[in-house]
Amino acid sequence: MTVATEKPEKTGTAEPPAPARRVRTVNRAVVVAAILVLWLVLFAVLRGKQTLSLAAADLTDLHRWFNDVNDSIGADRNSNPLFLYFFNEIRLVIDTLVTFVQELISQPPADRPVPQIGWLGVVGIAGYVSWAVGNWRVALLAVAGFTFLGLQGLWQESMDTLALTLSAVFVALLFAIPLGVWAGLSERFHRIVTPFLDFMQTMPTFVYLAPLTLFFLIGPASATIATAIYAAPPAIRITAHAIRSVPQTTVEAADSMGATRRQALLKVLLPMSKRTVVMGVNQTIMAALAMVTIAALIDAPGLGKTVVQALQSLDVGTAFNAGLAIVVMAIVLDRVTTAASARAETARGSDSPFLKWRRQLLAGGAVVALVLAYLSHTYVWAAEFPGDGGIGSSIARTTADVTTWAQDNLSGLTNAFRDALTNGLLNPFQTVLTDSPWWLVGAALVALGTVLGGWRAGVTTAVCVGLLVGTGVWSDGMTTLASTAVATVLVMLLGVVLGVWMGRSALVDRLLRPTLDAAQVMPPFVYLVPFLALFGATRFTAIVAAVVYAAPVAIKIIADGVRAVPETTVEAATSTGCNTWQIITKVQLPMSRGALTLATNQGLIYVLSMVVVGGLVGAGALGYDVVAGFSQGQLYGKGLAAGLAIVLLGVMFDRITQAAARRAGA
Repeated sequence: MTVATEKPEKTGTAEPPAPARRVRTVNRAVVVAAILVLWLVLFAVLRGKQTLSLAAADLTDLHRWFNDVNDSIGADRNSNPLFLYFFNEIRLVIDTLVTFVQELISQPPADRPVPQIGWLGVVGIAGYVSWAVGNWRVALLAVAGFTFLGLQGLWQESMDTLALTLSAVFVALLFAIPLGVWAGLSERFHRIVTPFLDFMQTMPTFVYLAPLTLFFLIGPASATIATAIYAAPPAIRITAHAIRSVPQTTVEAADSMGATRRQALLKVLLPMSKRTVVMGVNQTIMAALAMVTIAALIDAPGLGKTVVQALQSLDVGTAFNAGLAIVVMAIVLDRVTTAASARAETARGSDSPFLKWRRQLLAGGAVVALVLAYLSHTYVWAAEFPGDGGIGSSIARTTADVTTWAQDNLSGLTNAFRDALTNGLLNPFQTVLTDSPWWLVGAALVALGTVLGGWRAGVTTAVCVGLLVGTGVWSDGMTTLASTAVATVLVMLLGVVLGVWMGRSALVDRLLRPTLDAAQVMPPFVYLVPFLALFGATRFTAIVAAVVYAAPVAIKIIADGVRAVPETTVEAATSTGCNTWQIITKVQLPMSRGALTLATNQGLIYVLSMVVVGGLVGAGALGYDVVAGFSQGQLYGKGLAAGLAIVLLGVMFDRITQAAARRAGA
């Protein structure tokens, strides 16, 4: 009893336990809003001060130094040992390769009036290779596509583009596959090479051109080198992923049977990775084709040069015809390599009787292709594409007529849409960026980077801002930043609407995904043409083209994120009485934060590359600086600095959004 009576007395006199201390967490959205409000208040007070604006023809000391370096390299190119025995030798090897491929299919050699293989041989070989690595449907597509290129009157330009693409892909894969295998086998090398691959894939295509012309001059060789460098990262990354994805039990089984490291690689790892590696080759080819067309700015021959000249003269009909040829070539190359990656699985699941005779049929097809190649090598009628390209002329005239009609009849609607977005969103945001003191914009960007991505992203942003000031093109950089940000907002709005729709409906996904896949095949140049017809040569044209170019990747990422939300969670929300809108806004989108942030990351990178390309159609800012640097010698240094500024913007965007994506997914 005493124990029983003492217990309540003790507990009664004891002090109540201290309440648990609450740790207050400030919502990041509130902090971001506070930063933006403070920025706007200081902007109103300090507007127009310390903006670092620079006229189009003005140069800084850095730009003049770049010009001097360019002149010095040009003067010492044939005497400096580094150029004599390194850069010039590389250029000579690449130039020899490109010339060989061009003389094979596009340009006549010195002793012949036509290439070694004419149109009939090229079409025959393309059809046979497509059949051999894919199937007969892809072969028919290849034959029809290549024939259509000739009917457009663009056979030689198309073959020049194909020659540069094949040369660049060969050079890229020569280094990319071994490096990818190495990264797949070595964890240390994988950690070393991954940041470089991230950096290279962040850089817009424009950026590769200026520094390479400094060492390799302009022309097909420089274009091929730039294209190979740009196209290599996908092959390295995907090959490494393929090697690392082989089941460990399979590798251990090979080791237990006494296989050496070399035998395990050749007999186990590579065969089991073949399909994924071929997908990497597909991505390399697509990247190379996109880069080859843009490399027309450094005098690369082919369809890209036709598009650039047409865009600069606002000849929408010619630009559309050449852009259509680029699309046709991209579709053919994409379908062939995609079919090649899936052929083994398709063959295993097929009961076609032709599979029993495949070797004999392939041998017969090879004979036919060789006969066609011989005919095209020997006879002019089989070497030069017949006709005068009447279909291409009709396409160009029809496009020009449609453009004129659209400008005459739809200008009220298109101009109203353009002016509303420009005056209501773009101009105010650009004014805040370009008329604020540079240090205020820099501080705001660093603060936003830190809040959204953490202290590492903040440090990266601070470094990028400091270097961006040093480039001397701060004002143009802010103009490009404004266009990129506005376009990214539009991309995300479109991405959320269509991505949620696809993620919630399998039927919509099946209907839209093929279109999105096809849109990602097209090089950036192609997107400018239709919007040039609708909106004229303005920065708005570049923004709309950037939205259409970047939207497919954002839509697919968001759709996959919404679809990944557990069905049980959605059913639980439905059982509690939530309607469709509540399920989307309260369940699926919040649980897809990681996918939304990743979509923002990819959308920003795609938009930045397209906005810069828009310098060809009046977008101005950094894109114009780069283009002007290629065409006007005295502005070369400024163009090179603008390219560096584009890299800095890309790195800053990428680091912030990637860090934010990791936070959202945590």
